[in-house]
Amino acid sequence: MNNIDQAALWEQYGGLIIEFGLRVVGALFVLIIGLWIAAWLGGVVRRVAMSQQNIDDTLGNFFGSMVRWAVTAAVFIAVLQVFGVPATSFVAVLGALTLAIGLSLQGALGNIASGVMIMIFRPYKLGDFVELSGVAGTVKDINLFQTVLSTTNNVKVLVPNTQAISGVILNYTGYPTRRVDTTFGIDYGDDMDKAIRIIGEIVAADSRVMIDPEPFIKVVHLNDSSVDIQSRLWVNGDDFWGVKFDLIKNVKTAFDAQGITIPYPHQVEIVKKG
Repeated sequence: MNNIDQAALWEQYGGLIIEFGLRVVGALFVLIIGLWIAAWLGGVVRRVAMSQQNIDDTLGNFFGSMVRWAVTAAVFIAVLQVFGVPATSFVAVLGALTLAIGLSLQGALGNIASGVMIMIFRPYKLGDFVELSGVAGTVKDINLFQTVLSTTNNVKVLVPNTQAISGVILNYTGYPTRRVDTTFGIDYGDDMDKAIRIIGEIVAADSRVMIDPEPFIKVVHLNDSSVDIQSRLWVNGDDFWGVKFDLIKNVKTAFDAQGITIPYPHQVEIVKKG
């Protein structure tokens, strides 16, 4: 009796089960191949765009990201069609769910809109050293949802585009030149003109320092325990840290050699005789 019931059930539903299984296999095939094509096509668009001289890497990367997500959306529509859901019905359902999706994904949609704004106004581009939402790093990627930074100690930081564009943006490589400001404190008993001359000689010997604008080396402050001399030097952006670090080291070496004292905190004990 059980065999008869099983045979009857298979005769009645076996075709549906086989058809559903084939649809599942077909849907998985379309999904896997489609996602692979989306990633491949996005990479092709990115490489082609970046190879064009009139399109910089930032736009090329963004175009590739847009193509990948557009093809991914088409793949999911195709998967639904494999299960017999017509595209027109899907569009109708999608239209009915637009409000709910918009409310639940307003953060993601905001990131997409912010990403488009970044592409239009270009506050930064790939390779720039920036500070976004209090995090400083080199821009490695700008996609539809986030900006990817690499910090100076090689930590990967993902900044949502809404936060990246809504806050204060510091782009340290936005201009080709930067000013190196360095302050040196000397003892009140030392010769200020001599110290200024020493700094000036070191600055003049560094070919990375620009002559125009002219270097500024002046006494800027009388501190509690030191006379502060500040140097303001203009250099190419790529030379900023090298000039700053070399200047500090060379000035300290020259001060030691020529008897200029750099004060440091210390305590004096005074003993009063009773």
